[in-house]
Amino acid sequence: MDLRYPSIFISVNYEILYTFVFSTALLAISPGPDNIYVLVQSMCNGKKYGIATVAGLMTGCLVHATLLAFGVSALIKENGKLFFVIKLFGALYLFYLAYRVYKSSGDISISEDGVAKKSLLQLYKQGFIMNVLNPKVTIFFLAFFPGFLFSKELNMVVQFYILTAIFIIVSFVIFSGIAILSGTIAMYIKGHPKVGTILKWVQIIVFASIGIYLLLSDK
Repeated sequence: MDLRYPSIFISVNYEILYTFVFSTALLAISPGPDNIYVLVQSMCNGKKYGIATVAGLMTGCLVHATLLAFGVSALIKENGKLFFVIKLFGALYLFYLAYRVYKSSGDISISEDGVAKKSLLQLYKQGFIMNVLNPKVTIFFLAFFPGFLFSKELNMVVQFYILTAIFIIVSFVIFSGIAILSGTIAMYIKGHPKVGTILKWVQIIVFASIGIYLLLSDK
């Protein structure tokens, strides 16, 4: 009689998760519409108002994650070859983003002109709506997340939500840090014009590296 019990342990590739955390952190630090918006709102309205904006942006990520988790998972289950197509699309889109950043000036524009005072709830709602109604976020999630599935045994929907939780936590911490240190960051950027160029190349390297990773990953 076989007295062995089925294993309750699920294999997890932690190297993939560490890479995902590192990539998310670099993307959150790199200047973009969201963190620049948080920076400006924090400078004009106060640190807690910047954090309220961050909370709205991060809540919006849950909407995109849900669409991704159930939509992509269903497609891959129906046709495994689609996973390669999704990875290829993701890599090409990330290379496109790297090219767009390369063609940009690299200057970081911080303007407080015309920024109206708003309540915490108003800024939370605005951050949420900005994120949910931005189709570029959906495309980015589709390009970024599938290449970081980290277990062959764990349900794919669960994996997408775990990646989303990591993405939200890392981004929230960094964006909140931007809100808290908004005054110092703004002064530093204004006093060091070259910082924009440095962060521009950080973005290019991150986007291109993730694109290459997606092409070379064996999942």
